[in-house]
Amino acid sequence: MWTIIIGILAGFLAGILIKGRGFGCFGNLLVGIVGSFLGNWIFNFLQISVSEGSKTAMLAMSTVGAIALLLLVSIFNKR
Repeated sequence: MWTIIIGILAGFLAGILIKGRGFGCFGNLLVGIVGSFLGNWIFNFLQISVSEGSKTAMLAMSTVGAIALLLLVSIFNKR
């Protein structure tokens, strides 16, 4: 249940920070879930450790990944 909540929040935050608005509940969930995987990969690549029990740290990691995802999509969308 926390994964879904964190995914929705991360997608919503990324949508606000990048696009200026959210994508609706389902869109935010998808962006947040994919972003959490991407954020996990980014943090592992940079060797940044995130405590699995810390919901705030997981939200930050997921939001970073969701922002990266939205930036990548916007780069490919412009072409």
